[in-house]
Amino acid sequence: MKVLSVNVGRPRPNPWKGIGATGIDKRPVDGPVPVTVPDRKGTGQVGLAGDRAYDVAHHGGPDQAVYAYAREGLDRWEAELGRALPSGAFGENLTTSGVDVDGALIGERWRIGADLVLEVSCPRIPCGTFQGWLGEHGWIRRFTHAVRPGAYLRVVTPGSVRAGDPVEVVRRPDHDVTVAVVFRATTLEPELLPRLLVADALPGEDMERIRRRLDAFAAGAAHDRPREGR
Repeated sequence: MKVLSVNVGRPRPNPWKGIGATGIDKRPVDGPVPVTVPDRKGTGQVGLAGDRAYDVAHHGGPDQAVYAYAREGLDRWEAELGRALPSGAFGENLTTSGVDVDGALIGERWRIGADLVLEVSCPRIPCGTFQGWLGEHGWIRRFTHAVRPGAYLRVVTPGSVRAGDPVEVVRRPDHDVTVAVVFRATTLEPELLPRLLVADALPGEDMERIRRRLDAFAAGAAHDRPREGR
């Protein structure tokens, strides 16, 4: 398991959203890249030096410090779409090789290289910028139904990362909630939402949304339940 490519964004205009720029155009870089804990969400800060988020309401911050996508997933999409997808094409910071990114457990920790430790926090949810960047009609729906979202990671121990660094799983939590399960539960299969409650490494705002949805389902079920006659 290793990092195949480290990718840093180049700002470019974003005609697909009502904001001025996007950092989705990630390109491979040479040499080690420092990775630190970004400031709170809303500032645009991310983990990799030289990169940043521009849609600050939805991206960046400690829980979305680094985005990883498997090269094997990109290769599969290349075959399905009939086009080349270079490393970084999905806006990922780390293109991995041999890592089951979508099968990683929420809260799983990876040591990358000598010092850097990252923790799997949540899946990527596709947006209009992603669809516009790929230029594929119906891309959000297609990407969602494929259930290959890639993973956001938070920085546990700062360090540096470079292409070729080994990836070692150094901690796996005692539950079965993977990146793919969270994605399925929050997009296609809400009946899976109760399973997510044990994954306490999910971002706090995500867990709040999950609890609100579960409360709404419970309230709806109670309202629809037939009342006993007297």
